[in-house]
Amino acid sequence: MGNYHKPVKTKSSGTGGKRKSMEGKKLCYVGSPPTNAKVATKDTRVMKNARGNIRKVKLKGALYMNVKGKDGKISKVKIKKVTDNPDNRHFTRQNILTKGAVVDTDAGPAKVTNRVGQDGVVNGILI
Repeated sequence: MGNYHKPVKTKSSGTGGKRKSMEGKKLCYVGSPPTNAKVATKDTRVMKNARGNIRKVKLKGALYMNVKGKDGKISKVKIKKVTDNPDNRHFTRQNILTKGAVVDTDAGPAKVTNRVGQDGVVNGILI
């Protein structure tokens, strides 16, 4: 199971006495930390067990990207670096790939169109 993130609540009454918590651990509070897939020297994937006997593929490092060109053909190109990331300006400096990030590739600048950490691959279109 993933990490347990319980919401913060006060545990004291107005007189200073302690209250018992009315709720315990719930599945809606269970989550996992973000994957933060980065540009790396080789593709690195991690398999995670999920609920319902499902295995999820998470991408930790990416070297290649599937790019759809202006002619409609899809090709596999090498990623050089992240040039712009609208989610967080620090992600650009750290070369973290997210959906909507602009990436410099061998074929030219491309925009990431999928959720990289959850899909296990990097897909994009040429700008």
